[in-house]
Amino acid sequence: MVAPARRVALLGGGFSTDDDGLLDDWLLGHARSPHPKVCFLPTASGDASDYIDQFLSAFTARDCEPSVLSLFRRESSDADLRARLLGQDVVYVGGGNTANMLAVWRVHGVDRLLREAYDRGTLLSGISAGANCWMEGSHTDSFGPLTYLRDGLGLLPGSVCPHYDSEPGRRASYQDAVATGMLAAGWAVEDGVGALFCDGRLHEAVTRNPAARLYRVHAEADHGAGERALPCRLLDGAA
Repeated sequence: MVAPARRVALLGGGFSTDDDGLLDDWLLGHARSPHPKVCFLPTASGDASDYIDQFLSAFTARDCEPSVLSLFRRESSDADLRARLLGQDVVYVGGGNTANMLAVWRVHGVDRLLREAYDRGTLLSGISAGANCWMEGSHTDSFGPLTYLRDGLGLLPGSVCPHYDSEPGRRASYQDAVATGMLAAGWAVEDGVGALFCDGRLHEAVTRNPAARLYRVHAEADHGAGERALPCRLLDGAA
């Protein structure tokens, strides 16, 4: 039996930021089922009710079966939690505080379940903190000022920086963290970009914004950092 591809999608947008729905449609197009089960994990936002309502409004209108896993108001047993997560086709992790989210996941064993789901072919995805969590490290504002976080599930090697083009200080701060070795080389995701990784390698990069890019950021011999823009396919329907 051939093992399923292990896949992660890093999102620079989606239902919470964009009106056109192009990145969410692209994500669902990579699900293993034509009518996928999609579970939203809003842990990083503290299970914010408005965020949950946004997700349900956006995904109920699509050809999928959406659900929400709340850990701050958890009602399921360990066995039910495992069955729930492993039964999904897509897991969609929302934005918020990356460090807090990882801590809560570990208390409930969600980190181990997501690794198991990954190995079984569930498409793991997310925006902001929901992109950070899959890497070995990330650029974050979890502690207030922008800084590095040498923590994550480590399903993908290296580091990531979300909001690379839209938040003041992100670009320079992330490059400094990579240049000084505080973070390993990694991926910088501009808003509007989606990046799909299969078995740890970049498989596809897309964008809903013709000007947005995915960058590979690496340390250079002079103790600085370099960035290399990767080609992104413009999604059908993009302005």
